[in-house]
Amino acid sequence: MTAAVFVDSNLFVYHRDASEEEKQPKAEAWLRVLWGTRSGRISYQVLHEYYVSVTTKLKPGLSSEDARDDVRSLMAWKPIALDAHTLDGAFAVEKRFGFSFWDSLIVSAAQRAECAYLLSEDLQAGQNLDGVMVVNPFEQGPDSVL
Repeated sequence: MTAAVFVDSNLFVYHRDASEEEKQPKAEAWLRVLWGTRSGRISYQVLHEYYVSVTTKLKPGLSSEDARDDVRSLMAWKPIALDAHTLDGAFAVEKRFGFSFWDSLIVSAAQRAECAYLLSEDLQAGQNLDGVMVVNPFEQGPDSVL
């Protein structure tokens, strides 16, 4: 069985960003493996960040309709909701590691989803966050991690 992998929004954004010639194929490789193994996990926060980024920040961006289709597809990953448990976990992560509140919410959701790995370029690769290992998906491919 493949370990559960939490995916930060940047991987999904780079998958859709044709201007990122180096990062886009790496994002595609990760997503192909995660869809194939059904090991990908996300939160509603990730879906929100993805939608806003691809519809307002990418040039050219996705249409709202295409972005909505992506978000609907990702609902198959059963996103972690922002509830009292996730929020309390984020406060604990923020206090323990000194992360921003938004990054702490991501870590808390990964912990709630019982993920072994958190794919993000925003956190320090190799850092163990109480059982969740941070992996920079643009430095390491799925074959070297899973």
